[in-house]
Amino acid sequence: MKTYQKLGLPLAALASTVTPAMAQEALSLDDRVNAAFATFTGPFVSLIFAPFPGTNFPWIVMWLVVAATIFTFYFAFVQLRFFSHAIALVKGDYSDPNDAGEVSHFQALATALSGTVGLGNIAGVAVAVGIGGPGATFWMILAGLLGMASKFTECTLGVKYRNEYEDGTVSGGPMYYMSKGFKELGLPGGKVLAVLFSIFCILGALGGGNMFQANQAHAQISGIVGDYPGWITGVIFAAVVFAVIVGGIKSIATVTEKVVPFMGILYVGASLVILAVNYNLIGWAFGQIFAGAFTGLGVAGGFVGALIQGFKRAAFSNEAGVGSAAIAHSAVRTNEPITEGFVSLLEPLIDTVVICTMTALVIIISQQLIIDQETGNYVLNEAGTAIATIGDTSGVALTSAAFGSAISWFPYVLAIAVVLFAFSTMISWSYYGLKAWTYLFGEGQTSELVFKVIFCIFIVIGAAASLGPVIDFSDAAIFAMAVVNITALYFLMRLVRVELKSYSARLASGEIRKFVH
Repeated sequence: MKTYQKLGLPLAALASTVTPAMAQEALSLDDRVNAAFATFTGPFVSLIFAPFPGTNFPWIVMWLVVAATIFTFYFAFVQLRFFSHAIALVKGDYSDPNDAGEVSHFQALATALSGTVGLGNIAGVAVAVGIGGPGATFWMILAGLLGMASKFTECTLGVKYRNEYEDGTVSGGPMYYMSKGFKELGLPGGKVLAVLFSIFCILGALGGGNMFQANQAHAQISGIVGDYPGWITGVIFAAVVFAVIVGGIKSIATVTEKVVPFMGILYVGASLVILAVNYNLIGWAFGQIFAGAFTGLGVAGGFVGALIQGFKRAAFSNEAGVGSAAIAHSAVRTNEPITEGFVSLLEPLIDTVVICTMTALVIIISQQLIIDQETGNYVLNEAGTAIATIGDTSGVALTSAAFGSAISWFPYVLAIAVVLFAFSTMISWSYYGLKAWTYLFGEGQTSELVFKVIFCIFIVIGAAASLGPVIDFSDAAIFAMAVVNITALYFLMRLVRVELKSYSARLASGEIRKFVH
C-alpha cells in the first residue's frame, strides 16, 4: 500500500511575503502537476496493469508466471537440481580470485537481494493476504519457486554478454545480451529492445527504486517520531546513499553484503519471535494457508482471488523476469557465466519463499484477520473487497499491528526494517539505473557522476512530495522492462541451455573443481 506525503518545504522565512492567494496557488501546484502527469502517462500505466477481460488478474503477472513456468520445464527444474551447487558457489568453494569481475558471488547475490527485498515484503504481502486470505501465501510460494528459473536464465546471459574493461570494471545486464546476443544469432531488433529496456530501467530506478522508497521510509519514521518535513528525511537519505554509490559497485557490494544479512536476520528473527509466542497456532496457520489456497475460506473471489493475489505479490516482490537483477549479477568475478545463474536462483527463494512467507505467517498467526466462528470463513469488510481486520488496518499498518500484538515495542523493530529495506533498495536501483544510463549515454566518470547526482536529487523529491502518478508510472516502467526482457529471453534461452550442458558435463567429470582458500 502506498502512502504519499504532502509537499513540505522550508519556506518559513518567506512566510511574511506570501499572500493567502499565493499560498493557495503554491499548495495547489503539486495537485496540478499530478493531474497533468496522470493525464499524459495514464494510458501507458493502464496498459501495463490492465486485467484480462472479466477478471482482475493483470496480464503482466501472467506474462511473468508463464515465462517462469516455461523456463522451469525447459531447464528441467534447474532450481532443484543445482540448489546445493548454488549454495557451494555462494560460499566461495569454486571461486577463482583471478577471474574477471568486480565482486564475489555472495556480494552479487546480496546486491541483487537488496534491490528486491523491500517494502513490498512488508506492505505488499499484507495487502495480498488481506484481500486473498491465507491461501494467497501458497500461490505466492509456488510463483516464487517457479521464478527461480527466470532469474537463472537472465543472470546467466547477463554475465555471458557483459562488457569487461581494462581497468577491471564491467557493465552487463539485459541491454547487453539483447544487443550482443541477438547479433550473435543473426536476429534483428536487439538494439531496439536494448534501448527500450534502458529507458524503462532509468524511469523505474528514479521512481519505484528511489522516490517511492524514500516516501515510504519517511511515512514510517514520521509515524513514530511525529510529523516533520519530508525533505529532511530526503536530504539525510540522499547524503548516505551518495556516500555509498559514489564508489561504484564495489562500494555498494561492500555495504549490501553487511546490510542485507543484518536486515534479513532482523526481520526473520522478529517474525520467529512472534511465531514462538504463538507456537500452538503454527499448525493451524499452515492449515489455513492450504485450505485457503483451494477453497478461499470465504474471501473475495474465492480460491481464484487467493491465486491472483499470491501470484501478484510474488511477481511484484522478487522481480524474476524483470531483468534488473541481471545487472547486479553481471559484476561477479567468474569466467563461467552459468555459475552466477545458479547463484541468482537463490534470490526468489530468499525474497519470496522465506521473507514474504514470514510476513504472511505473522499476520495469520496473530489473528488480525477476523473469522466467523460459526462457519470458519473470513469476514469481509463492508465493501466486500477485502477481509475485515482488527482496527480496520491494511498494508504496512496491518503488518505493524500483527507484530505489535505479541510485543508492544515490536513496531519499532519493523520501522528499522522498513528504513533498511528502503535504503538497500535505493542503492541497488541506483546501480541498475546507472548501467542503463551509461549504456545510452556512454561510459565515463562524468556521465556516471551526473546520473548519481540526479538520483540523489530524486530521493529528496520523493521524500518531500506527493507524487502518486509519477510513482504509478515508474512502477509501470519497471514491469515494461519485463515485457522487453522476457521477449528477449525466449529467443536467447537456447544459448543458456548450451552453457548448462557444457558446465554440467565438466562438473560431473571433475574438470570444474573447488579452490582452496
